[in-house]
Amino acid sequence: MRAIWKGSISFGLVNIPIGLYPATRREELSFRQLRKSDLSPINYKRVAETDYKEVPWEDIVKGYEYEKGQFVVVTDEDIKRANVEATQTVDIKDFVELDEIDPMFFDKPYYLEPQKGGKKAYALLRDTLKETGKVGIAKVVIKTKQHLAAVKPKGNSLVLELMHFPQELLEPNELDLPKDEAVGKKELDMAKALVQSMTSKWEPEKFEDDYTNKLREVIEEKVAAGGKELPTPRGKVKPATNVVDLVAILKKSIEENAGGGASANGKAKGKKKAAGHSSRNGHAHHRKLKKAA
Repeated sequence: MRAIWKGSISFGLVNIPIGLYPATRREELSFRQLRKSDLSPINYKRVAETDYKEVPWEDIVKGYEYEKGQFVVVTDEDIKRANVEATQTVDIKDFVELDEIDPMFFDKPYYLEPQKGGKKAYALLRDTLKETGKVGIAKVVIKTKQHLAAVKPKGNSLVLELMHFPQELLEPNELDLPKDEAVGKKELDMAKALVQSMTSKWEPEKFEDDYTNKLREVIEEKVAAGGKELPTPRGKVKPATNVVDLVAILKKSIEENAGGGASANGKAKGKKKAAGHSSRNGHAHHRKLKKAA
């Protein structure tokens, strides 16, 4: 795996050289745009607005439009000059309790790996965070954007999770949300009972991207059919719950969940076993599609 960024973690006078690595990946099918008449792939060219001539990558620079149609070139050196330290350092400003942070602030996680000479200090920070239950709140510049970030322990590693600045989070003030809706005690008790009957331990392995898997199957069927159009299955859309029937629907939901408890658990266990198989086969499916194409 290749480092996205290299720099250091700084807290107090401690400086730990680190590399930043992806902690997530997107599992999705990629599509090409085609000309309808002969399925020729569509390509895009980088052209200049003034004469519409194609521009090679080596002749392209970054620019900031300070007035309409007026630009100034911004180089990598200019970006570094804005704050050299910020572009090279995960600068921890505070240590806070993790449960004090609203999950809405968290955005994207990355793994941190100690570089040469940094293993001991890395282990010290990791173990200190584990034992105190704290996370480090830092600022870091990646590419041309400064991020708020949390440094968190995870097993033997440290994770840098990018966060939103407070001003980037929107309030739901413009949404039409229920404020003074009266919720009856019976409704609330039944809803709690339903939640309780559906409560289980968090097992991420039993969840998978069913939509992408099904879409992959549809594409394979179409490839096998020589690209012919296939019949579209009729999907069922669940109707909105009528307020008048809310209690009855809650009661029915609890009964169905209780009655199908054993089979539901069996399905969950079966799905859990199948999850690893499905994700392992995902890449094989993808390769098969490529070969067929």
